[in-house]
Amino acid sequence: MKTYLDCLPCYMNQAIRAGRMATNDDKKIKQLLDQVGDMIKHIPMENTPAESGAMIYQKIKEITGVEDPYKTIKQNSINEAKALYPELKEIINKSKDKLLTAIRIAIAGNIIDFGINKKFNLVDDVKKILIQDFAIFDYEKFKSELEKSENILYLADNAGESVFDKLLIEELNKKVIYAVREIPVINDVTIQDAIDSGIADVAEIISSGVKAPGTILNQCNNNFLDLFDTADMIISKGQGNYEGLSDINRSVFFLLKAKCSVIAKDIGVKEDDIVIKSINL
Repeated sequence: MKTYLDCLPCYMNQAIRAGRMATNDDKKIKQLLDQVGDMIKHIPMENTPAESGAMIYQKIKEITGVEDPYKTIKQNSINEAKALYPELKEIINKSKDKLLTAIRIAIAGNIIDFGINKKFNLVDDVKKILIQDFAIFDYEKFKSELEKSENILYLADNAGESVFDKLLIEELNKKVIYAVREIPVINDVTIQDAIDSGIADVAEIISSGVKAPGTILNQCNNNFLDLFDTADMIISKGQGNYEGLSDINRSVFFLLKAKCSVIAKDIGVKEDDIVIKSINL
């Protein structure tokens, strides 16, 4: 996915939000905005938004000296999601189609995103998505590929959402490798976040090597790339991973909620729609 003009003001909004989380020093925040503004002038529109995001969050770290501005928020999100886990597990167990319900819940967890300027209520969003119609519903393809697959590469997105991913992984009943970010970026899940979420109980956790808020293949490590090429099935969560992988030449299933108008337009759905979208199948 390329960068759209509407992405540019979003970069500035992300910079000031993360800057204020990292420091109360207005001079540093002004310096950050100046430098991000200068970067935006030179960002190629052919870049994916995730690539541009990597540069912006590196600049935030350089200027503020804070490695993980979202650390407390991530931990709070994980704790909130874990508190919901027993109730959500019961909902899945009582449903007529456990797999589909687990997918819905995993997508509901995708609302935990602090890279966008949108408020959310986790409980309310879960309730809504449990009954919401899908704008793209490649569920039969998903089930068919799952049945044929022995191993799955699961591309993680946000911390807190990772607890919801655990519920889906438990319903897949396959060997799963759960790929996370190399370093903290926005509220994306890292290895420690995944461990805190309980993912180690149901999957092998690896770093993709990427330092961006999305999977960018030319920035991933060789171990991840080997797995990406050989996995029987790839499940990609969230907008950032969609941004980096929507144009690749291999089969992927994207599970996400379209939380911004740019992503919605690129996918061909409306903002706030939910999708199970396959490519190259």
